[in-house]
Amino acid sequence: MRTRLLDVLARRAELEALLADPAVQADRDHYRRLAREHAAGEELADVARQLLAVDDDRDAARELLAAGPDPAVEEELAALGARHDALAQRVRRLLVPRDPDDDRDVILEIRPAAGGDEAALFAGELLAMYLAFADRHGWTTHELTRTPQALGGVREAIVEVSGAGAYAVLKHESGVHRVQRVPATESQGRIHTSTASVAVLPVAEDVDVVLDPADLRVDVFRSSGPGGQSVNTTDSAVRVTHLPSGLVVSCQDEKSQHQNKERALRILRARLLEAARAAAADARADARRVQVGTGDRSEKVRTYNLPQSRVTDHRIGLSLHDPARVLAGGLDPLVDALREAELDARLAAAGTDPTVA
Repeated sequence: MRTRLLDVLARRAELEALLADPAVQADRDHYRRLAREHAAGEELADVARQLLAVDDDRDAARELLAAGPDPAVEEELAALGARHDALAQRVRRLLVPRDPDDDRDVILEIRPAAGGDEAALFAGELLAMYLAFADRHGWTTHELTRTPQALGGVREAIVEVSGAGAYAVLKHESGVHRVQRVPATESQGRIHTSTASVAVLPVAEDVDVVLDPADLRVDVFRSSGPGGQSVNTTDSAVRVTHLPSGLVVSCQDEKSQHQNKERALRILRARLLEAARAAAADARADARRVQVGTGDRSEKVRTYNLPQSRVTDHRIGLSLHDPARVLAGGLDPLVDALREAELDARLAAAGTDPTVA
């Protein structure tokens, strides 16, 4: 293990030297990739230093005991052994291969599914929940498109979330979310069930997905719906069709046709990257359908049962009893448990590695 830990620290030093190199700083894409690797390895490097220091202290204690018994040194050695085991377990977990997309920013897509207007209202609440959650984590959010619903919900919302580890934290939110409650418009007090679909896509960089202009059809049209000066009076809205895949992305929220086109291309790259990686993993090209599903009430990852004051994540069987707090952005207990379950699964898949055990 010691050799592997020294390799980790050597790579850390190498990254720090590269990040300080003006030539590397001049190459934005290269610098960004190195910075992400550096940030992702911070915890492992810290634990590696601690474990190496503990090992040095254990060696020193053993040398003292070799000269003769000493209860105080024996007690210290026992404590160091316990510390070593705890740190070694942390190292083992940190060395498990990570999802290569974990450090990426996120394209978050939310749409109502089953339930009509009530589903659109729920989609709007999920959007507010994720925006509040992102704010709590110090991330920045940028709405790429939002189609409002008359009662205050949304028919579609696409948001870019930027921040350290955004995809690692949010990726398990993909799927169908279900709400059970008595709508304000329900005169008989009956509980209704509605669903909304959430897709979390890693943001694709230009080097990940190269778009051939010959594969794109770009149409411009006049924006519809609410907007400021010139939003609804010029052909600023943009629809981009990727001809090989048939994917279509429309953006109309900005006054500038150029800005709307850039937004549409960012969403298109993210969808194409996700589809390509899903195809490589399991031969299914439609990755967004894998994430979103059909939107049917029975196809769910999480249920927000408001009459029973309960939020249940069905994948890990975890229930919380404060749905108001969760919907206000208090997702951390759910997110943390899902990330821990993912790590356990990766550990099980990796098996016992004698170099880190």
